[in-house]
Amino acid sequence: MMQIWPAIDLRGGKCVRLQQGDYDRQTVFSDDPASMARHWVEQGAECLHVVDLDGALHGHVENRASIEAIVRAVSVPCEVGGGIRDLATIDDLLGLGVARLIIGTKALKEPDWFREVCRKYPGRLVLGIDARKGRVATDGWQKASEVSATRFAHDLAQEPIAAIVYTDIATDGMMAGPNLEAMDEMRRAVDVPVIASGGVTTATDVAQLAQLGMAGCIIGRTLYEGRLTIHDALCMAREYSLR
Repeated sequence: MMQIWPAIDLRGGKCVRLQQGDYDRQTVFSDDPASMARHWVEQGAECLHVVDLDGALHGHVENRASIEAIVRAVSVPCEVGGGIRDLATIDDLLGLGVARLIIGTKALKEPDWFREVCRKYPGRLVLGIDARKGRVATDGWQKASEVSATRFAHDLAQEPIAAIVYTDIATDGMMAGPNLEAMDEMRRAVDVPVIASGGVTTATDVAQLAQLGMAGCIIGRTLYEGRLTIHDALCMAREYSLR
């Protein structure tokens, strides 16, 4: 069954959502990320997607206390991304009990380093690919590259990664549906699980991603605004996932 990953984006110790990765278009949803994590689990969440937005922007984890509080508050697997760019940080976060870590910027800039850490931590690392118009963006989505997202994925998918999280920046936080074409293209490009991120708004969106064979989808703003419930998302995932 396709997994449903409620998103908890951290900035300044608060739970926020951005639109299209724009740090100037921010909505604060909670001052207590750990409480928000408990809330989603109480609503049925079976896993959580946590991103340190400050870390992604500045290149080092800045919301460690909030990450630790979230992991201690819930008993479901949590994946964490944002600013994870050295071995010490990987060891520290895994030591906190984080199930797996998402690495994006460093993987693009230093693919050999990424290959090495994937082999050191098999099944514990996720390749994070954030793209605008099919090209990889880095550094908290602030910098663009000319690297094709699918080519980048294909080059690193041979390593023992847990999954790929593929975010379509143009749709992220816009409540207008996911980029189904881009997600399907990525799924077909690799033989590892692909988690869709960006624009998931309705139960129909969840059903369409499940029908494509996505391994999971990340859901953010629509949950916070009450337009979609975790229960309904899980029901759609169960009903429409490819078997």
